Amino acid sequence: RRVLEAAHQRSERARSDRNFLADVACVALNRLPPKYIRHDVDMTFFTSPQEMLEIEDKINKAVDFAIQYVTERQENTSEK
Repeated sequence: RRVLEAAHQRSERARSDRNFLADVACVALNRLPPKYIRHDVDMTFFTSPQEMLEIEDKINKAVDFAIQYVTERQENTSEK
């Protein structure tokens, strides 16, 4: 959910193009370490404030990379 929220915040296209959003989410998630939680409160309870900031930073960097990566791939595909 946090990856999708970050994509929405960073990209107008992610808000309007579901296929683009799905591609961005897949690329970003593949760049992030797994963090399995059942409820948001679990994440807050078991994660320090410093770890939360680090996770947010990793998410933002992964989403930024993914948006650029997917955009460039689609542009290269459409040029052929």
